[in-house]
Amino acid sequence: MIALAATQIILRNIWESGMVWGDPMTKILVLWVAMLGAMSATRDGNHINIDLLSRFLPAKARTVNRVITDLFAAAVCAVLAYHAARMVMIDHEAASMAFAIVPTWVCELIIPIGFGVMGLRFLSASLLTVYRKFRPLP
Repeated sequence: MIALAATQIILRNIWESGMVWGDPMTKILVLWVAMLGAMSATRDGNHINIDLLSRFLPAKARTVNRVITDLFAAAVCAVLAYHAARMVMIDHEAASMAFAIVPTWVCELIIPIGFGVMGLRFLSASLLTVYRKFRPLP
């Protein structure tokens, strides 16, 4: 991705030309890197987390707050995955091309997949938290 962007800059500034497909390809690669990074961050629990309230709550309430925020994040990701899938289907029906012979919908597939994976990870994190915290002791 960086090599492609650098090549585009060099071609434009030195030879006043460029690859027609270079800019769309770079944008798509940025999208894919961002979604793959977001999926990786949710896997490791390193995603952006704005949670001022939990610092002031007792341990049990903090756990409940964590479950609620994870379930809310899962619901938001599910809604985004659903609507992104609808967008991909619309672009599939439109048969538009992103660049060269690559259809737009293929480039956009990472969006519903990414949000779906993140939603499942948030859901499983909340269920795992509930299981670990509230399971009966043997």
